[in-house]
Amino acid sequence: MADEDPAAKATLAATSWAILAILSPERELSGYDVKKVTEWSIRYFYWSPQFSQIYAELKKLEKLGLVTSRMDHDNGARNRRLYKITAAGLEAVTRWANDTPAEPPMLKHSVLLRVAFGNLAGPEKLKDLLQEHVEFAEDMLRQATHDAQVAETVDAWAYSRLALQWASRYYASERELALQMMKDLDEAEEAFGRSGGPGSAPAPRYWDEIGEKVNVEGKQA
Repeated sequence: MADEDPAAKATLAATSWAILAILSPERELSGYDVKKVTEWSIRYFYWSPQFSQIYAELKKLEKLGLVTSRMDHDNGARNRRLYKITAAGLEAVTRWANDTPAEPPMLKHSVLLRVAFGNLAGPEKLKDLLQEHVEFAEDMLRQATHDAQVAETVDAWAYSRLALQWASRYYASERELALQMMKDLDEAEEAFGRSGGPGSAPAPRYWDEIGEKVNVEGKQA
């Protein structure tokens, strides 16, 4: 029996809401179909869940009565389970799209984290990391641009196209930021050398003192 607890629906993970949104045109899709949609769309700006996560969320959504499923025996030698959104699911995801505040984006940039502690690696190693990041950004830029162009052929994908175009601009910017940082590393290494090198970093509370001094000087300027 479906769980109709409104509180349970309100605490769905982002993956569940994304899956419901993908199913919202009210057509039947398999877990594999859902994965393919995430691969050409939301992976550029959010994430692409693993198959195991998709199937786990689909089971949860079915238990909540937000989707239904059936076995498809007309798909050749291999059977597959098809999922379809229910009226309750469509109502819930529409309410999510309209009424749920969007969380502020959280930047978790592993390359930038390494740069922040670059004194432990040195500029040459960081340049290697940044070059790899440039190549990654260029690859994502090519893929996002291609998928945005594909989306232009179908009017029903108009909103997806906007997100893909934004992703293209994002990865172009990411590439330029990485290239600029590669140029700035030598200057950073020179400044770090003037500081006295490893072990010369001030105590955390000293940061507050310097910050306060900058604030005062800024007000006086």
